[in-house]
Amino acid sequence: MKISLFQGILLGVFALGAAVGLFVFATYTSNSTEESIGTVVVWGTLPKKSMESALVTATQSSQELKDVKYAQKDSVTLASELATAIATGGAPDLVLASQEELLSLAKFIVPISRETLPESTFRSAFIDGARILGAPSGYYGIPFLVDPLILFYNRSTLSSAGVARPPATWEALTGLVPTIATLTPSRQITRSLIALGTYANVQNARAILSTLFLQTNVPIAGYSAGGLLAADLGNQFVNGSSPGQAVLRFYTQFADSAKSSYTWNASLPNSRQSFQVGDVALYLGYVSEARYLREANPNLNFDVSPVPQRATAATKTAYGRIYSLMISRGARNPAGAYQVAALLSNSDKQGVAAAATGLAPVNTATLGNAPSDPVAAVAWGGALYTRGWLSPAPVDTDAVFSGMISNVISGRLTPQSALSTAENTLNALLQR
Repeated sequence: MKISLFQGILLGVFALGAAVGLFVFATYTSNSTEESIGTVVVWGTLPKKSMESALVTATQSSQELKDVKYAQKDSVTLASELATAIATGGAPDLVLASQEELLSLAKFIVPISRETLPESTFRSAFIDGARILGAPSGYYGIPFLVDPLILFYNRSTLSSAGVARPPATWEALTGLVPTIATLTPSRQITRSLIALGTYANVQNARAILSTLFLQTNVPIAGYSAGGLLAADLGNQFVNGSSPGQAVLRFYTQFADSAKSSYTWNASLPNSRQSFQVGDVALYLGYVSEARYLREANPNLNFDVSPVPQRATAATKTAYGRIYSLMISRGARNPAGAYQVAALLSNSDKQGVAAAATGLAPVNTATLGNAPSDPVAAVAWGGALYTRGWLSPAPVDTDAVFSGMISNVISGRLTPQSALSTAENTLNALLQR
C-alpha cells in the first residue's frame, strides 16, 4: 500500500522504569520488504569518520541502516549548499546540524507534525534542552546527540598548588586566581588560571558567555507573545540589578589588570593552545574536544568536571550544541529519512553514536546508564541540563558578542550601553 509523507508511522511506547528505558518508533509500511528503508543520504556537520563508524556499528544490529550514506559539510556553508541542492534536485534526505544552524536551515526543513511525534512522547524521551527544536507546526527534527560545555583541568597544576578538586562554582573559581595565576612584578601573566575576559583568543567564548547568560536566567533570544523572535540580554533591572550587566562585569573582570581576579589578556595565545602546553590550568571546552586534546599532547595530565555554576543556583545549566536529524525539503526518500532518524534516536543506537563521536546521548533512557569512562560520565551528566538558544549564524553572533566585550574592556562603553548596543544588533539579525 502506498503512503504519503509522515503517514503510516506507528509510534511505539516509551516507558521509564528503575532499570529499563525504551523508545521505539515502528517502521513505515511500504511496497518494499519489511526491513527495507532504502537509500537515505545524510548531510551533516559532525566528522565523517565518526559518523561512518557509528553507522557501521549500528547497522550490525539494524540492517535497515545499511544504505544510509553520510557526507560531512561545513556548518558555515551548509545552508547555501542545501538551498542549491534543493533547487537543482539533489537535496539530501536528512540534515544533521545543531541549533546554532537551525535558523538559517529552517526554511529548507520539513517539520515533523505533533500527530506524528506527540509532544508527550518527545518530552519523555529527550532532554529538556531538545525543546529548542519546537516548530510552530511540530518539531524541526528528531534529537540525535548533544555536545555539552565542560571544564577541563590540569591535574598537575592544581595538585602542585595544593588544590584537590576543580572549582564547582564561579565564586570558587574566582577565588583560585591568586593561588594559581603567576604574574611578574609588572603584571605580565606567565601562568593563567583560566581564559576569560577577552573574546578573540578565548576558544568557545560564545558558548561561555551563553552559559553565563542562561545561568542568570537571561534567555538571550526568545519568542514574544506575538510570535516574533527577539533578543533579550537581560539589560532590564530586576530587584535593583541587571542580570545581563552582572554577566558582563563578571566575565570581563578576568582581563582587568587592576583586579585580583586578573588572569588573562588579549596579548596571550589562543586559550586551547595555552591549555594544551600547560600554561592555563582550566579550560572551558566542548566534550568533543577531549579526543583532540589527548592526541595533541599525550603528556598533558588533564581531567574533566562539570561547568561551574552560581553558588546560589537552585538548578544547573550549561550551554551545548544540541544536534538533530531534520528532513530536508526535496528529500527523495522522506519516509526512509524519518525512520533512520527515529532508529538513531533509540536508546540502543544512542550509546553507539555517543561512543563513536565522543558526544553525549539526548535520549533520557540512555543517559540513565552513564559509562565508566570519566569524560563520558561528566558529559552524560551535563547533557541533562544542557541548554541552547536560537541564534543567528555563529559568525554573526561572534561579531555581536566580540564587539560587546571589546566595548567593555576598552572602556568605550559602560556594560549597560554595551548590552543595549549588542541587543539591538542581535535583534536585527534575528529578524532579518
